[in-house]
Amino acid sequence: MNQILELKNITKRFPGVVANDRISLDVAEGEIHALVGENGSGKSTLMNILYGLYEGDEGEIYVRGEKREISEPRDAINLRIGMVFQHFMLVETLTVAENVILGSEIRQGVRVNYRRAVQEVERLSQEYGLRVDPHAKIADISVGQQQRVEILKALYRGAEILILDEPTAVLTPQEVEELVRVMANLKAQGTTIIFITHKIKEVLVASDRVTVLRRGKKVGTKVTAKTNEPELAEMMVGRSVLLRVEKTPAEPQSAVFAAENLAVEDERGSLRVKGIGLEVRAGEVLGIAGVEGNGQSQLVEAIAGLMPVKQGRLFLNGQDITRATPLQRKRKGLGYVPEDRQRRGLILEYTVADNLVLGLHGEPPFVRYRFLRHDRAIQRNAEELVESYDIRPPQPNYLAQSLSGGNQQKVVVAREFTRTPKLLVCAQPTRGVDVGAIEFIHQQIIAQRDRGVAVLLVSAELDEILSLSDRIAVMYNGEIAAAMEARDATEKKLGFIMLGGRPEDFREEMEEGVLDEV
Repeated sequence: MNQILELKNITKRFPGVVANDRISLDVAEGEIHALVGENGSGKSTLMNILYGLYEGDEGEIYVRGEKREISEPRDAINLRIGMVFQHFMLVETLTVAENVILGSEIRQGVRVNYRRAVQEVERLSQEYGLRVDPHAKIADISVGQQQRVEILKALYRGAEILILDEPTAVLTPQEVEELVRVMANLKAQGTTIIFITHKIKEVLVASDRVTVLRRGKKVGTKVTAKTNEPELAEMMVGRSVLLRVEKTPAEPQSAVFAAENLAVEDERGSLRVKGIGLEVRAGEVLGIAGVEGNGQSQLVEAIAGLMPVKQGRLFLNGQDITRATPLQRKRKGLGYVPEDRQRRGLILEYTVADNLVLGLHGEPPFVRYRFLRHDRAIQRNAEELVESYDIRPPQPNYLAQSLSGGNQQKVVVAREFTRTPKLLVCAQPTRGVDVGAIEFIHQQIIAQRDRGVAVLLVSAELDEILSLSDRIAVMYNGEIAAAMEARDATEKKLGFIMLGGRPEDFREEMEEGVLDEV
């Protein structure tokens, strides 16, 4: 294979941290090259330098054998480099076609030629196997389809080298399967792909080669066919990683939380939770599985007090909390890890230290004479949690918005797990988190269970549901479609019910997906 891209000795420093330390990387034309590493290892920084969002302090970039200066994204686009970010940059009120051409419009005189734009989107969709309705509004399509729109945007601008930043972080298992097929189609059409991920299983299925970074340095590059999950995990973390959850059988006690005939509407007035009844007992993990968009988000936000209850009641420790405020629920023993850490879990403009006391900021020892104690208690709390949860960089006074997505998640988890909850609601607790941090968070969830906490776990990762749960409920179309003991569940069985199948119709011999090969 011809070499299409080479990075030589790329170095990038931020105050107090070397994000990239003399990293060299080569990518062959037409290959899928995975870039993996822990949160804060420098993956996104390296790709942001390649795309012109950051300027490296040292090092050189060669594209198609020629040294190039990339000081802004326009330079990268002109070199046929495109990037799809983890958090999409789409205008929800515009259509797919309008988003694809935005900034590079096809014009007929002074007006945008929308008909030609639709034709171009349809051509690219067919050529690369990216099925999407060009007339649909972004607000009305799934997250997986939105990601296809972002890929189409890059291809429309002529991208031959495509960078995918954590492309599966917000996708369901079914959408991940589809993305793997899309990547294979892109490769078959000659596109070179670099994809940043934490998920080793996807690396082993989708990539040709994989480069591992750790703490800003390159650990090594492997031919994917000649490596395996334990080896890559150890390269990422620097030690052996337990890839399964070790736990003793649960010893559940009485119910800590109960929902009775719960109904919840979304912001548009559509009924998303339809008469659900469930309970979570002390000392157990109840896992909620389901394709995203089937009411799980509305369920957990109603429990947390962030969405109103249309019908039914909620009980925590026997007390009716249906009309209680979020702060009142926290004071009654609710811990909540939201699925959207940036919108619901953090105040990005606040420091890490301040985010670590949100919800406790009005209580001792963090306040004295109605003033926050930044110089003492808040700082000590932050230093302890930053160390014990390995938040990087270990700077309590950094703004939360300056942290990687995975380290932002660690801030939320550290805060909620250490406030001695009675009910712990975890929605997508390891989304966008590296393999070492996943191991740690899983251990902490089981530790909470073993301390007698009632844990409600919502996750799109079926292996996470199966590993952590003692009981499992499957949500479909706003209802509990099935409930079972974890020992009676399999990934294929849950996936079948998640897509609308009746539990009694499931057979174990049903078709395996592409990720089942690993």
